[in-house]
Amino acid sequence: MTDLYRVENLHLSLPDMTQKPPFGAAPRLEILKGLTFAIPKGEILGLVGGSGSGKSTLGRAMIRLLEPSTGQILFDGQDITHLPESALRGFRARVQMIFQDPMSSLNPRHRVGRIIAAPLTLQNHPAPRAAALEALDHVGLPQSFAARYPHELSGGQRQRVGIARAIAQKPEFILADEIASGLDVSSQAQILGLLEGLVDRLGLTLAFISHDLSVIRRLCTRVMVMNRGEIVENAPTAEVFAAPKAAYTSTLLKAIALPDPAQPWD
Repeated sequence: MTDLYRVENLHLSLPDMTQKPPFGAAPRLEILKGLTFAIPKGEILGLVGGSGSGKSTLGRAMIRLLEPSTGQILFDGQDITHLPESALRGFRARVQMIFQDPMSSLNPRHRVGRIIAAPLTLQNHPAPRAAALEALDHVGLPQSFAARYPHELSGGQRQRVGIARAIAQKPEFILADEIASGLDVSSQAQILGLLEGLVDRLGLTLAFISHDLSVIRRLCTRVMVMNRGEIVENAPTAEVFAAPKAAYTSTLLKAIALPDPAQPWD
């Protein structure tokens, strides 16, 4: 299987603002520590770890919202590690992110149709409105929702709009960061089922960041467990849950009640 992403010996440091002196630059804090892994095309990778493990920082580095300190990120064979912003436009059209809180990422003054179509307009799409309506169909929302404002939608509906905005651009890769954590159980199951179906129908590759191992078990084909900026386990989901190799993974598994993964989505 062809790799969409290949990451080699990735390090990333950020200024530690808690230690900033009165004068001069803040000391650097190493967040990611020599990460090496690959994501094959069509895979659903679960990124798991506690708060401060580096999983969200890694996701943002992969889509170049953060620039690594050292190491290499290859996307479909292209080195994007230190590409300047002016050279990232083609890459940006191929990757999308779905945010945890859709209300904060959706402009409250714009209608849903405009929210979905706006990025397409910036990319000179020939028919942004038609593409926006098609995206609403894909996420199971009536096309009439294009005329609504975000505050008129439920949390689950807003998250569907966020997904529609991402897939309208026909990306190859989507990064979903804790997108089910703020939803009730029923809405969470529906969103995860929707994502699973979209990966299959649209040929997407997905990285799903979550602290919820029960969600990861149901959705992901492979799990990468992170702790303090390092990868402590990276294996197919069934292997990780049946026989975790890292003590940290075992600790995470013991901390949560896991449902039967064979049960269908609600």
